[in-house]
Amino acid sequence: MIKALLIFSALLSTEAKENYKVSTEESTVEWVGKKVTGQHNGVISLQGGRLEMEGGMLVGGIFTIDMTTITDLDLSRGSKGKLEGHLKSDDFFGVEKYPTSTFTITKAVPQGPGKYKIVGNITIKGKTEEIQFPATVEEKDGKIVASATLSIDRSKFDVRYGSGSFFDNLGDKTIYDNFDLSISLVASK
Repeated sequence: MIKALLIFSALLSTEAKENYKVSTEESTVEWVGKKVTGQHNGVISLQGGRLEMEGGMLVGGIFTIDMTTITDLDLSRGSKGKLEGHLKSDDFFGVEKYPTSTFTITKAVPQGPGKYKIVGNITIKGKTEEIQFPATVEEKDGKIVASATLSIDRSKFDVRYGSGSFFDNLGDKTIYDNFDLSISLVASK
């Protein structure tokens, strides 16, 4: 009898989950990479994803980022193409071998109205690490809008080019290990 109640309870909780498909057109992922002598910024496209809601609360989600779309926004002409090519090369994200990266929410811990501590697994270049960051989630016009700003340590994913953590005497050629992402996801049923 207890086993039957547990199964029934699990079925009810599964049915209560609602999946919201992320709009790749309305969502944005912006990046900033910094070095001793300055920084570069750009965008990267989502390939797809979903947010899982239960009782109006975020409970999970998964997202795929199209690494082949890394675009620089602060340079022009030849310099822009050169940087984008280098970021896509094996020195950085190796997009030929690893065309996508993923993030899976394993926990969404409420921190007040519309605020969460997100815990999840990010996979870049075939390596998976757990990360945590604050996020806001709200409903607007029947859509779920989630936003977060986070910092990722590229060295944990074997992205070592110009890293002072792996190479000595780089001087002003040093590229900082952390890069920042500003994410805005728009999702609907």
